[in-house]
Amino acid sequence: MVLSVAIIAALVGWLWSGFEILRFRDRRTGRAGGRLADATDHPRGGRRRHCEPACRNRNDAGHPVRARCGGRTHLRARRSRHSPDTPCSCAGGVRTAGLDRAGNRHPAPAPAYIPPAVEIERTPPRPNILEIAFAAARNWLLGGNTIVRVGLVVLFIGLSFLARYAAASGILPIEVRLSFVAAFGIVLLVVGFRTRERRPGFGLALQGGGIATIYLTLFAAARLYDTVPMAAAFVLMIMVCALGCALALLQRSQALAVTSFLGGFAVPLLLSDGGGSISGVFAYYTVLNLAILFIAQRQTWRGLNLTGFFATFGFATLWQATGYAATDFWPTQIFLIASVLIYVATAILFARSTPAKLGGMVDTTLLFGPAIAGFGLQVALVHDRAFGSAFAALGFAALYLGITTVTMRKDPERLRVMNETMLAIGIGFVTLAVPLALDARWTSAAWALEGAGAFWVGMRQARWMPRMFGLALQLIAAILYLGGLHDNVAALPIANPGFVGAMIVALAALITAWWMRRPMPAADSRIGRTYWQVEAGLAAPAFLFGFVFWVLAFAAEAYRSSPQAYAGRMPTAVFSDGTQALLTMLAYIASAWLGQHVARRTGWSVARWPSFTSVAALAIGVLATIGSSTHVLSSPAWAIWIAAVALHLHLTYRNDRDGKEPWQTAALHLAHIGGVWVGTLLLADCLWVAVDRLHLWQSAWAMVSFLASLVAILAILTGWAGRAIGKGGRWPLDTHATDYAWYSAVPLAVLSFADAFLVAVFSSGNAAPLPYVPLINPVDLSIGLAIFTLALWRRTVTTADPAPRGVAVLHGPGSLGGLAGLAFVAINTVWLRAAHHLAGVAWDGDAMFDSVLVQTGLAILWTLIALTMMVIAHRRAQRTIWVIGAALLGLTVAKLILIDLNAANGGARIVAFIAVGILMLVVGYLAPLPPRQTETTGDDTGGIAI
Repeated sequence: MVLSVAIIAALVGWLWSGFEILRFRDRRTGRAGGRLADATDHPRGGRRRHCEPACRNRNDAGHPVRARCGGRTHLRARRSRHSPDTPCSCAGGVRTAGLDRAGNRHPAPAPAYIPPAVEIERTPPRPNILEIAFAAARNWLLGGNTIVRVGLVVLFIGLSFLARYAAASGILPIEVRLSFVAAFGIVLLVVGFRTRERRPGFGLALQGGGIATIYLTLFAAARLYDTVPMAAAFVLMIMVCALGCALALLQRSQALAVTSFLGGFAVPLLLSDGGGSISGVFAYYTVLNLAILFIAQRQTWRGLNLTGFFATFGFATLWQATGYAATDFWPTQIFLIASVLIYVATAILFARSTPAKLGGMVDTTLLFGPAIAGFGLQVALVHDRAFGSAFAALGFAALYLGITTVTMRKDPERLRVMNETMLAIGIGFVTLAVPLALDARWTSAAWALEGAGAFWVGMRQARWMPRMFGLALQLIAAILYLGGLHDNVAALPIANPGFVGAMIVALAALITAWWMRRPMPAADSRIGRTYWQVEAGLAAPAFLFGFVFWVLAFAAEAYRSSPQAYAGRMPTAVFSDGTQALLTMLAYIASAWLGQHVARRTGWSVARWPSFTSVAALAIGVLATIGSSTHVLSSPAWAIWIAAVALHLHLTYRNDRDGKEPWQTAALHLAHIGGVWVGTLLLADCLWVAVDRLHLWQSAWAMVSFLASLVAILAILTGWAGRAIGKGGRWPLDTHATDYAWYSAVPLAVLSFADAFLVAVFSSGNAAPLPYVPLINPVDLSIGLAIFTLALWRRTVTTADPAPRGVAVLHGPGSLGGLAGLAFVAINTVWLRAAHHLAGVAWDGDAMFDSVLVQTGLAILWTLIALTMMVIAHRRAQRTIWVIGAALLGLTVAKLILIDLNAANGGARIVAFIAVGILMLVVGYLAPLPPRQTETTGDDTGGIAI
């Protein structure tokens, strides 16, 4: 059994060393994997050799010449039996010049054009691990001296049979058998060493087998048969490992070194009995790793480096999962740090010693492996400690970034790829450390700064990938902040995660936008050029992104809540609801003012953009004020509004004076127009404050307050801006008179008309605490002022020169008809409110309809209105107005017959009919039908022929 195990181990050693020799020889001879290096894949799927030089020519001097043959170039060598005039045997049959039968030389005919053959390259499928292993065994067995290797295999099989026979017969004791096996391993080692120069492959195979045999013999003697003490076996195995390393360095054999170190790393596992201290094992493994590091300074043996790495971290992972205790923390910590440092240093040595296209070749396993495996083991060690995982990530980040800093200064070109890889690993650990230690808002802040730093590195190095990574990281940071956005509960102003997190995200985005204001260098790759085209359009969005988070930071501070001193109590808001919205509004407008100032100083045009939207902030602020318990005149709202309006006016003035793009011009028009609407709401809110302070919400004063603000602003616009249309004036009327007198006034006029109608119909005219007086009460006065202001505004804009666009709609009879209708409703409701207050008629539709007094009064009122219209129409010869009055008179008569005749009592009916009749006689006498006219010389209502 012992000999069988030893023979198998020896065969493994031979295979490894033989495979290395074969690979070394193949690199020198151009053979790889038993296949000719000059063999290529045929387009049809088969194998095809390069064309043999069957077509050979010589020039006059006898030197080889090149000829085109089937689309390929061949070097035609000298052949003694190839005549100069022998035609070429390639496809196409190109003939050379020769002699005819008469001995006369004639020129060769022009060869026909043969298109070059198109060769399609196909990448062969990569072999799997079984195919690789089979190929390695085949190459070892069939490469070199095959007879010798087969003979060794047969000899070892025979020896194993002999050892088994001796063990079964009990001929020799176990000590003698083990000594025989050890001696056989020593003989293999000595013979292999003596033949290292004459037969290097043969000698390395014997040495590998001898070392493996001695290893397993010592293991069997100490572990299976207990014939050698454990301590002695441990020392002997270390000596064998050292001997194997020395022989490997002497003969430059990676396979022999791997075999020796495999045995060395297996010693603690083979000889362990489960007892003892782990510190000794860690010290032993550290010595082996230092030996690998020593070899790495002289040889670029990647296989040996990977053997040590996987053995070390594999053992550490296995032991930590099965045998780790809290008392082993510091030995494990020291061993882990030492192992990570050793193999990172090994990766650096490998990169410095192995040239590649872009500098030193990077062993990604040794660069990423210690980071991934080491960090995983470190987290398992410190996961139960406060911020342990975060400090572990920071430690790995400091290691990789520190090494990158040193190597970038000493050898930047040769280690370029390695530096970039280690920089990426270090940045990754910094990124990972933040969420392990902080909440979402602090994490977003750190990632935003990291993203800005990555973009700066990409900008300085003219590389697109770090810039793209930086932008993506900032976007992720913003999403993370918004995802963790909730009530900002903090005792300290400004210095709290809500404000600081958003502000850092904003500053990172703003500084990135500042860097992006100038085009970055384009990349060479197709993906890089595509990203460059996208990046060129991200400067403005990046600034707006940062500006939004800038304002969001101040909003988080405005909505901050203060924690209570006693547990269990809810936090209290620092500012009231309305004040919170107003502070956010002021922060936005002040930030826009700051951006405009920066734009004027630096020429950064995108910084002006928020200043064109300040009116939107004012609108949101006034709506928030109206929707909350705060009013414009309350404290500190009045101070905030003064500052906000002043900044808004200054922004608008500066934007009007500076150069503008087309969309900015449109935005300025909206700023002036929207400012009027905001002012109307502010005035209405001031009136509502007065109503609230005087407790007049149940009176007519509350209903007419909004109408009064509409009428007041419309009257101001009419008298101030309406007369300036086409005439100019000081700012803002020099360029925006039409915006104020027409575009901003149209919605106010429509609202005034609608509100006046609603107030007239639904308001009872309760003027408390003042007594009700017909015509001199808030309802009648406000409606009358509304009708007068609407008529004045219409006249002003229709007579303006030049006329605003769209004003023609007011020239038709519809606008005057609407005003006349509103006036008719207002006059009727004056009588209704008088009947309600003076005669005690209930303010109800049914009660008004059933009241004889109301109906009689309406009949007389309608007749008076008709009389007035017809008399005026007769004097002005306006037939249309006279017809309208006559129609109203006819409606009155119909009302008398259909309603008053049945509903009124005797006295009321008599009064109604007599009064209407007398008035109709007066109409017939004073205002007969005017003559027909086809042209109008007076009013702008137009003469309509009837």
